[in-house]
Amino acid sequence: MKKELKILMIDDHPMIIEGYKKVLLSNKTLNFDIKIANNCDQAISTIHKVKDSNFFDIVFIDIQLPPSTDGSITSGEELAIFVNAEQSNAKIVILTMIDNPHRLQNILNTIPHHGILIKSDITSKLLLKALDNILNNILFYSGTVQKLKNKDLLNDDSVDEYNRKIIYHLSKGVKTKNLIKHIPLSLSAIEKRKNFIKDLFNVDGGDEQLLIEAKKRGFI
Repeated sequence: MKKELKILMIDDHPMIIEGYKKVLLSNKTLNFDIKIANNCDQAISTIHKVKDSNFFDIVFIDIQLPPSTDGSITSGEELAIFVNAEQSNAKIVILTMIDNPHRLQNILNTIPHHGILIKSDITSKLLLKALDNILNNILFYSGTVQKLKNKDLLNDDSVDEYNRKIIYHLSKGVKTKNLIKHIPLSLSAIEKRKNFIKDLFNVDGGDEQLLIEAKKRGFI
């Protein structure tokens, strides 16, 4: 009897998911049970419905997702952390169009994953190779990520979950004094983190300059 793989694919482009699904199903050595979510809310709901923390074998996550409607998850990175907590045995594969080295460095250092695939790198052959490696507990990076790793471009300090939330809410027009309504930290801790981000980004100006640099680096 062929092994069954339970897969969750999270991407806000249905046609892309259908393409990945078709490629995976071309592997006739396995049976696939594939569930699909097109946004953070659907992904959260799907995971809550299965209840069993070991239900999914592999979860593919598009990093560039809009936030959940309640604002509890503001990015694909945070969704990956949520998936890792709720589906502890699942192998997480990050899918992204991002090739910015600063953003990739942040993903590599702070987001649980078993593979990172740049969408422009993906071919049918590469996706099947990634699946084989990941099922054999071998980390898999597509060519663009591997080249960046080999060039040692990803060596800056990382931006953690709280710092990403600060950047996100500032980008939505939330004033610093009101960030405590969205982030479980004291105002003084938030201000220290904001100053750290400015130092990390080499920003001397105010929030507007911080957000300009954050956008250049792919964080918003």
